Amino acid sequence: MVFENAPLLENARARLEPLAPEHAADLRVASADGDVWRLWFTSIPAPDDVAAEIERRLARQRAGEMAPWAIVDPSSGTAVGMTSFCSLDEPNRRLEIGYTWLRPSAQGTGINPAAKLLLLERAFDELGCIAVQFCTHWHNHPSRQAIARLGAKQDGVLRSHRIMPDGHVRDTVVFSILAGEWPAVRRGLEARVERAR
Repeated sequence: MVFENAPLLENARARLEPLAPEHAADLRVASADGDVWRLWFTSIPAPDDVAAEIERRLARQRAGEMAPWAIVDPSSGTAVGMTSFCSLDEPNRRLEIGYTWLRPSAQGTGINPAAKLLLLERAFDELGCIAVQFCTHWHNHPSRQAIARLGAKQDGVLRSHRIMPDGHVRDTVVFSILAGEWPAVRRGLEARVERAR
């Protein structure tokens, strides 16, 4: 099994480091930025819960369920968010990019498309995936727009899909990129990253 491995991935605009407890201090600051953790339609850890969330993701990695990374701004060396491969289905060469969040002050800087480029290169070029999935809350319109801007296509909506920690029931919007679509998606992401430099 290799889908749960999280090697260092980097380009000029983003660095994805294997998630580690040492990222907790930066990620507590990132979570507090704009109180992003208070958004009801996301699952961003509160600053005091960041260390526990890192350990939860690492435990899932040890169980073969997730490949977690810290998203690092290479210009400052500071961790500004988290992301992962999840819903790993190695026999069918499919996975999901999810549990992603980025501090508000890093949004719109080119870090997100650069990080997605790294993740998709790993998924399609290194792991030989035939499909990569993205899921988000129906009410998380910024996330839905960001996923569509990547070049992913909406597959559908899973209604009453998940009970969230606060008890509300989430409708999940599912997107995917197929291997045959990857060359065009790659070109689009490379252009976005170049414009952001």
